[in-house]
Amino acid sequence: MKKIIECVPNFSEGRDKEVIEAIAAAIRDTQGCTLLDVDPGQSTHRTVYTFVGDETSVIEGALAAARVAKKRINMAVHNGEHPRFGAMDVCPFIPVANVTMEECVEISKTFARRAAEELQVPFFLYEHAAKEEYRRKLPDVRKGEYEALAERLKDPKWKPDFGPSEFVPSWGATATGARMFLIAYNVNILGQSGLKIPNGNPILGRRNLFPPGGPLPPVRECSSSHTMSISWAPPTRPIALP
Repeated sequence: MKKIIECVPNFSEGRDKEVIEAIAAAIRDTQGCTLLDVDPGQSTHRTVYTFVGDETSVIEGALAAARVAKKRINMAVHNGEHPRFGAMDVCPFIPVANVTMEECVEISKTFARRAAEELQVPFFLYEHAAKEEYRRKLPDVRKGEYEALAERLKDPKWKPDFGPSEFVPSWGATATGARMFLIAYNVNILGQSGLKIPNGNPILGRRNLFPPGGPLPPVRECSSSHTMSISWAPPTRPIALP
């Protein structure tokens, strides 16, 4: 039976329609790949692509998209509200049908090796593909974002799994690996500034990713064994209710 793998690469470009479409076309034109969705964000300056293919075509589709990103995205001038550290920021592979998580791990490793060799950029393995437990969670791999990457790459603890340890300013770094499906959505909360979830909540754990008073508004990661979210607070605006 045919194996079906989903790939959901996130690129650090959400405003230039030509670049967004060029990446989409690269995936769409890859034999065996079906592009399912393109979701750009202006404020996040990020676009999420979703496509499916078999164990061979899904790698080729991700490589084709990465090649366009290498030519068209410059991380040295990037800014946006979403955490990021690379032009192709993250590229997970998800088992859909007739394929195991272990197979998706090997697919992610093959993709990382080939992309790192061809593009000469650093790749980190995360989630099920991580070689060390401290590299499993994306926020840990991406800690400090692009701005901290040059120094982090000097630390042997954060030597890339594939590609050079030298900082590539135009690219940054990419995290790739294998994971299960992720359902992401936004919830708008109408309330006063500083609204808190009660500490006694048995499901969600909270921690500040950016401290109050810093250059960015407070950002919280809420997680349980089955959920994880990263959110940011927009500036307070007057709202008229009907």
